[in-house]
Amino acid sequence: MDLSYIEIRNKLENEFLSPFAFRSCDTAGRQKPIDKCLLRTDFQRDRDRIIHSKSFRRLMHKTQCFLSPEGDHYRTRLTHTLEVSQIGRSVARLLQLNEDLVEAACLGHDLGHTPFGHAGERVLNSLCPEGFSHNEQSIRTVTLLERDGEGLNLTYEVLDAILCHTGPVKAKTLEGRLIKYADRIAYINHDIDDAIRAGILTDEMIPEKFRKVLGCNHSQRIDTMVKSLVCGTKENFNAGIAELKMNDDVEEATNGLREFMFENVYINSMAKKEEGKACELLAMIYNYFVKNPDKMPQDNKKYLGQYSVERVAADYIAGMTDRYALEVYNDLFVPKMWGR
Repeated sequence: MDLSYIEIRNKLENEFLSPFAFRSCDTAGRQKPIDKCLLRTDFQRDRDRIIHSKSFRRLMHKTQCFLSPEGDHYRTRLTHTLEVSQIGRSVARLLQLNEDLVEAACLGHDLGHTPFGHAGERVLNSLCPEGFSHNEQSIRTVTLLERDGEGLNLTYEVLDAILCHTGPVKAKTLEGRLIKYADRIAYINHDIDDAIRAGILTDEMIPEKFRKVLGCNHSQRIDTMVKSLVCGTKENFNAGIAELKMNDDVEEATNGLREFMFENVYINSMAKKEEGKACELLAMIYNYFVKNPDKMPQDNKKYLGQYSVERVAADYIAGMTDRYALEVYNDLFVPKMWGR
């Protein structure tokens, strides 16, 4: 009897994947059970659902690091997501982990991110009584807000990986834990690249102690970090330890480089001078809709009986792109010409 595609896929996973990898056939499933697909694993279906979602498309017009840059080559939240996915998949393949699970979680990890990057996240966290974090909002987006309230109905393993890609809680699978590494490797390096493009940094300004360990340019740094993660983790696997690990010197340099970026780019650079205006803009929009919830779109208003007005306003704002937030602000607060 001929094997189905899924049976062949499961057989290949059992033969190829590491003993520490998560098998697609072992998924805990979804909140709403659905019939199995004959051509795709559950994690492949999650990937497709995420890519075809509205929140994924909106990432193309959301700030990654630099607000409204002049130039076509600066990263957006979408290009960041694609770079995270590429790094995550490459590492997963080298470690013989479940590449489909990693890819789906990488593509979905920032779906709940605010306009104007982490500045927007800080504003909503300071204003919303329940607090706000983009990883939790990503879960809210894929479980509630997408598909007119139906959500994307993703697997529990992908949801866990998205939720735990930042913060102190570890994901339950090694694939989920890999997202945090892939995210950090991606944003440290592409933010350096964008900062150099903006004239804020040069490669030579990066401290020698970090360049000596990680390399002197973009490609060398990523290559070093990825190889270190793969080699360090394989050492753990060979010792029977199911944990991801960079070599100590590379991890120390990576963390030091991240601190350097906070001190010189993320907080104090000239490229951040417009963030104050963006924060005030979002705060004004948020306060307006908290006081005037009837002015929100119907897609958001329908949740008012179930959730607080503050939560619904935060949902609405978190779903905005940068340019849509500017349009809403102009519509609400900027006087319009009339009488012509």
